[in-house]
Order: sequence, then structure tokens, then C-alpha cells
Amino acid sequence: MKKINTFLNSFVCFAHYFACFAVNKKFILFFKFLLPVSFSLFTEVALCQEKNLSEIITTIAEQLADDENDPEAVSQYIDRLQELSENPVIVNSASEDEISRLFFLTDFQVKALVDYLHSSGLLLSVFELGNIPGFDKETAELLSPFITLENKLKIKSSTYSASWRNRLITNISYKPLSNDSSFLGSQIKMLTKYRFTSGKVSGGFTAEKDPGEKILYGNPPLPDFLSAHIAYNGTGIIRRIIVGDFSARFGQGTNINTAIRTGLSLSAPGYMAARNEIRPYTSTDENNFFRGVAGEFIIKNLGISVFCSGNLIDASTVSETDTSIEQVDNIYRAGLHTSSSQLLKKDVLKDISYGINLSYNFNSFRIGLTLSQDRLSMPMINKVNVPEAIFDFHGDIGSIYTFYYNSLIKKILLFGEVSVNESFKRAVIQGVTLRPSDRFSINFLFRDYNSGFSSFHGKGPSSASVNGNEQGIIGNFSFEAAKHLFISGGVDIQRYPWLKYRCSSPSHGLKQEIRVRYLPTEKLTIEALYNYRLTISDDKECNGIPQQKKIIARSIKGSTRYSISDNLIIGTRIDYKVSNPSGSRGMLLSQDVIFRFNSIPVSFWLRYSMFKTDDWDSRIYVYENDLLYSFSIPALSGEGSRSYIMVKWDIGDAAEIRLKYGITSISKSDINTENNEELKFQLKIMF
Repeated sequence: MKKINTFLNSFVCFAHYFACFAVNKKFILFFKFLLPVSFSLFTEVALCQEKNLSEIITTIAEQLADDENDPEAVSQYIDRLQELSENPVIVNSASEDEISRLFFLTDFQVKALVDYLHSSGLLLSVFELGNIPGFDKETAELLSPFITLENKLKIKSSTYSASWRNRLITNISYKPLSNDSSFLGSQIKMLTKYRFTSGKVSGGFTAEKDPGEKILYGNPPLPDFLSAHIAYNGTGIIRRIIVGDFSARFGQGTNINTAIRTGLSLSAPGYMAARNEIRPYTSTDENNFFRGVAGEFIIKNLGISVFCSGNLIDASTVSETDTSIEQVDNIYRAGLHTSSSQLLKKDVLKDISYGINLSYNFNSFRIGLTLSQDRLSMPMINKVNVPEAIFDFHGDIGSIYTFYYNSLIKKILLFGEVSVNESFKRAVIQGVTLRPSDRFSINFLFRDYNSGFSSFHGKGPSSASVNGNEQGIIGNFSFEAAKHLFISGGVDIQRYPWLKYRCSSPSHGLKQEIRVRYLPTEKLTIEALYNYRLTISDDKECNGIPQQKKIIARSIKGSTRYSISDNLIIGTRIDYKVSNPSGSRGMLLSQDVIFRFNSIPVSFWLRYSMFKTDDWDSRIYVYENDLLYSFSIPALSGEGSRSYIMVKWDIGDAAEIRLKYGITSISKSDINTENNEELKFQLKIMF
């Protein structure tokens, strides 16, 4: 403990002098006052366990939030993590299907864990995972919030209990200063999720109203977004039947993937190789899910999945001058209906989708075939006069045929996929994972999406949200360089053969990242992250033919997380970012405190951050703890501070209440400050 305290004190001094050098006196006073106060509190706390998300997971969430092309990606990612947190994976079940719910593990890791459980018996500690080939202490920390080590016999008896169990969650969010008189409804955001289970049967619904939308409208009056399902889960030939709303993913996802996209981070451990699933849909993306019937069946080594869907999605339409036939101009994916014009786009296009997936396992080799087709109620317009849209899908019928494979040869995992549409445009994925030793892994993934390839419900490994017009190769590594020291990094080289959004000529891109993590004890985590990103876009300041300009962003992040005791955790973070050619710079200093009382079931999350950026190009994203099934990753730009406090009160085993207050203060001048506040409330009931 003395060595740790010495190190932490040194870190405080370093942060103090770094702040003196880089920013103004406000930052100096913040660290000089707040950190010593925080450390003085740590000696007066008692016991209680608090699970926390890994820094890798929060970094991935921040990277997803930075992707302006796919605003729903972070919401789906957080939803999946929240579901795992509330329904942890039973690792001691030794079931490959059950362990595969840990979607961030590779097939190599899943198989290694199953083999270990069969040969060595039950896991007794999370950190025992570090002894399994393909795992280490870092991965064990990553998994800890999402797994349970309970006895599989007790779990089995409770899983198929016929008792009716219910869970209801209601979130209410409000930003007092953001009223807009043009909105159709109030600024309150409401989200309700209900789920029941009874033996092998489960079901539920999700209802959401975004800020500015009406609470109820239509005939009959319904929420702006309403999703529901009922599902049967079995262990025999019939593995799953879902009626209502569901999501699906097969292979690498270039054909069907309405879940989160693959290849999330350059320095995350491994890739999500081919893994099939049909699952109830519980997210709030209003335009990328299936509504109908789906089934999953297993006959020995043969897996069969079928689905049929008829869903209404948002779109803007135009009419041909000669024939007055309505055609779809664009798919509207934002899901916001706060004005009359946006409301006119709601549910105007019907998408009838159906498909089948066949997979067969040969011990360490698996192959699969996926066939899918979409039929639209109105044709997509052919935009022959718009250069960047020449290769976009047009017409009213789209078909995709896919072959994929997955092979594990000793310590080498090979996986690949080829998809072809009705125009013979293809998507090719080929990846390999090498594990020369248990402490070292290397991953490579090649992708080639033809300019004319498009999929309504596909999201394969890609740097963009839409698969098409992209070639690239990505490689990364993970290395346990010494005891408790982990180094990982990667490079992603991208090429775009045709025009794309904000770029009126062929272009390229480059991403580099390296991460160093030091975990000397179970209570202390120290991390440093360097990120480099090169993108090409049109120079708006040039007249005539747009000229291309390179935008290079470099960022450095340092963070520590320390559990002084089981009921008090602190975290400190420093971010520095530079964007060229503008020379824009940004910096953030942040302090977190997580505390839970020993005598009463109340927990607190507190954060105070100070930031200063020259403009939007040097903005900094910071993940925040939030309500269940909600997320908060604000983009901090300008000069100011961001603070929040969240309180959780556990009312026995039957209910939980969360309250969150956040405020962002931005300096507009020496005497003028703009304050943006938000209030959030959540009630969770289990009965």
C-alpha cells in the first residue's frame, strides 16, 4: 500500500505540472485542490463491491460516438453491454451458446474456455481465466462485470422455473434550457422497457419518445416508437422461436447484421469472428430491425435459421413528373419526428424481408450459407445525375447470397466471407488470428466492398456504417510484455475507389492506435492511449472544383482507476488532442469518485471535468455513467466544465431508483457563461 500511495502521489504531482505547462490557472487550481481532497477521503471508507466497465469498453463507446455516419452504433453497443450486466453469462455452464453471448470474444477464446471447463471443472475465480490459453488478466477484467460463477446446477434449476418474473424500467430525461417552440411535443425524453420470463418463454416491449416528439399520436394513439416480442428458448431441435421484433446476424454480417458492427477498436482484444444469432430486439434504432417471425433449429451438427419480416421504415419520397409514381429519395435513419416535415417521413416505406441461414460444424471447421431478399413497397430512385450516388441501390428488389467459413487449426483461427448481390457486386472478408504464445496474439483482416455492393440489413467489418466503396486491411496485436503490463495496438489502412460523403473524388484514410495498460493489483489500473487518424475531405473554402485536404487528428489519453476499498473508487483522466491543418488543440482534465455507503444501499457517482478546445475539430468525447439502457458521451468543445452526480438507491431486491443531474458550463466571454443542464430519473421494478 505504501508503494501504491507513493506512486499515486507522484502521479498527482505530474498531473499538476503538466497542467501548469499546458493550460491556464483554472486547471491548476482544479488539480491542486480536488485531488488531495479526494485522496484524503479514501482512508475513511468501508466494504462493498462495485462492478465497473473496463477502460477498453468505455474507449470503444467513445470511438463509436465520434462516428457521425452511424449515430445509433453506440446505443446498440451500450444496450448489449447492459443486457449482459443484468443477465450475466453463466460461464460454468460450459455451453458454447451461452458463452458466445460475450460478443467481444473471438471464437478461439470461446472454444478455449469451453475446453478448459470440460477438462478442469468449474471456475472458482474470475482471475482464473488468466490461466486459459488466449486469455490474460486484462481479458479477465474485461469480462468481470458480465459473467457469473454460480453453480451451473443451481442456475439450470432456476432458469427453467415456471414462476413468472417481471422487470420494468422507466427513464425520464429533461433539459430545462433546450425548449424549442417549433417542436410538436415536450422536451422530455421517455423510455420504458418491460420484460417477463416464465420458464422457456419470455417477452416484453420497448416504448420511446425522443425530445420534441409527441407522447401519443395516431389512431389508436401509440408512442412514437413501440417494439414488442415473445420468444421461446429451448435446448433440443428447436432452439429459439421469436414472434414480433427481432434482430439477426450471420457470419461476418455483410448480408444480415442488425446488431452492432464488427471490428470495433484497433486495440481491443481480437475480432468478433463469424457467430450466428437470432435474438429479441430491445434497442431503439427505429429503422434497422426485423418485425415478423424467426426460428433457429439445431439437428446434430446442422444449424438452420429462417426469418420473415414486414417492417415499416422512415423515408422521404418524390414523384416522377411524367407518371406521378412515388419513389424513395432517401432512407431517413435519424428516427426523430419533432416537426411536421419529419412526421411525414415516418413509416412510409414497407420492407418485406425473408431469408435462411444454414451452417454445419466439422469439429474445428464450420461453413455457412445465407440467402436473403428485400422487397420494397416503393422503388428507390436512380440518381444518375448525382456522382456520389451512381452506385447506390435503386429499384424495389434486392437479393444477397453469402458463403462464410471459420476454421481453428491449433493456434490459428481463419475466417472469411463472400457476399454477392443481384448485380454481381461483391463483398469479401478474410481474417486470421495467430497466437504464437498465450501472451501474444496477432490479428489481420482484409475487406473489399465493391462500389455497387449494398445491403439493407448488413454491417460487416468496416470503417463506415454502410458497406460499399471501401477496401482496406487492418492489423492489430495484443502482448503481455511483463507481469501486469499489457501492450496492444493496431493500424487500419483504408481506400475509397469512388466518391463518398464530404469527398468528391477517390480518397484514402489511415488509423493508428497503441494502448499500454498496467494492472499491478486488482485495485489499480493505469492506462495510456495514443490515437492517430488521417481522413480526406473537400476543402469548402476553395472555389470551383473542390480540392481535397488532409485532416490529421492526434490524441493522447492517460487515466488511472484505483479502488481504495471495495466501496470507494476514484479515477483521474487527462486528454490532449491536436487537429491539423487548422492547428486546433484541445485538453481535458477529469476526476471521478464512485462511493457506496456501507450501512444503507445508496451509491454515488461524481465527476468534475474541465476542458478547453480551440474549435469543434479538437472536441473530446468522454464516457459517463448513466441510467440503465441509456448512455451519455458528450462532445466537449470550447472552454468550460462538465460535472454530474448520479445517485442509485436499491430498494431491497424489488426496485431501484437512479437520479442524475449534469451541467455543462461553456464560457462565451469573460463575463458570460452558458449553462446546459439535464435531469434524469429512472425507476426499475422487479416482481
